[in-house]
Amino acid sequence: MDKQCKINAFRAGLTQFVTFEEDEWEILSQHLSFLTLKKKDHFIVEGKVCDYIAFIVHGSARHYHVKDGQEITGYFYFENELVSAYKSFLKRVPSTNFIQALEKTELVLIAYTDLQKMLNHPILALKMERFGRLVAEHYICCYEDRVTAFITQSPEERYTMLEKTAKDIFQRVPQHFIANFLGITPVSLSRIRKRTLILKD
Repeated sequence: MDKQCKINAFRAGLTQFVTFEEDEWEILSQHLSFLTLKKKDHFIVEGKVCDYIAFIVHGSARHYHVKDGQEITGYFYFENELVSAYKSFLKRVPSTNFIQALEKTELVLIAYTDLQKMLNHPILALKMERFGRLVAEHYICCYEDRVTAFITQSPEERYTMLEKTAKDIFQRVPQHFIANFLGITPVSLSRIRKRTLILKD
């Protein structure tokens, strides 16, 4: 995918938060950079400060922590989603998590230093402030939904919801990562999938 296609995809993706006029976009686009991650490459690792917020043009990634040597998957990212270790990015502190590409992943990047320039730019400041607020609201809601699901739903209900919201996830993400995300074992996931398929038939 060429540079202009990536920029166009990024611009279209941002409309879920805010729409930029041509003069605004001309300035904003000068602050973009690009990155391609190979499968299993990391966007950020624990202990490093995250310098970028990224938009996934193509590909997928997983957000995970490591506790007592075990990986705990917290979230999956796909096309048209923003990805970052947000606390690390905003507070300039070392990340407590990892973000790893699950397949070849094309990203459009905004560096922290460039974001600050845009927040102080007389033309872009208001739009970028609004963009930041809406992104924060979006991910706060995602976090609340995740916590609520673990409190109120059974593993099978969480599986059903995942199937509805990320339909091709089982073709793109290894089963053991999905099981880990749902808080169950791979064997339990296989049983749930079999029961679900039987009910559909």
